[in-house]
Amino acid sequence: MKKVSFLPPLLQAARATGLRAWQTGRLFQRAVRTALDSVQDVLRAEVQKGNAQLVVDFLSNKALPAARALLLERMATRLLVRLGLRGVLASSVVGWVLPFVVEQLIKVGHRTGLFEKIRTNATVTDTLRRLDELKQATWKALAPDHGTGAEVLPDDTELPRQLSA
Repeated sequence: MKKVSFLPPLLQAARATGLRAWQTGRLFQRAVRTALDSVQDVLRAEVQKGNAQLVVDFLSNKALPAARALLLERMATRLLVRLGLRGVLASSVVGWVLPFVVEQLIKVGHRTGLFEKIRTNATVTDTLRRLDELKQATWKALAPDHGTGAEVLPDDTELPRQLSA
C-alpha cells in the first residue's frame, strides 16, 4: 500500500500564498502611501497659491467639474511620476489607487469635521496644518496597525480608567 502524503505540498502552497499576500500587501501599502503623498502635494500647492476654497470644495465634492478634473489630472500626473511605472501598468495602478485614496480622504474629512474647521479658520498655515492632520487620519484608516491592537475611536468615546498602582 502506498502512503500518500499531502501535508508537505500543502505547507509549501500555504507558505507561497502567505509570501505572495505579504508582498502584495506591502506593494499595496506603498502604492497607497505614494498616492496619498501625491494628493497631499497637489492640495498643499493649491492652498499655498491661495485656492483654499477650491481645496475645500474639491474635498467636499462641491467643486466645479472642470476644477475637479484639473486637480485629478495633476494628482494622477504626480502619482505616475512617483510610481516609476510605465505604460498600461502605470495607468491601471493610477486608475484604481487614486480614486480609492481620494474617496477615503473625503470620508475621513467628513467624519472628522475638517471642512467646517477649514471654513472657520481660513489662514494658509492653519489650512496646511489641517491637511496634514487629514493625511495622518486617512493613513490610519487605510493602513491600521494590526500588530499593536490600536483602534481609531470616535471623538466622543469615553476612555477606560487607569488603575492606580
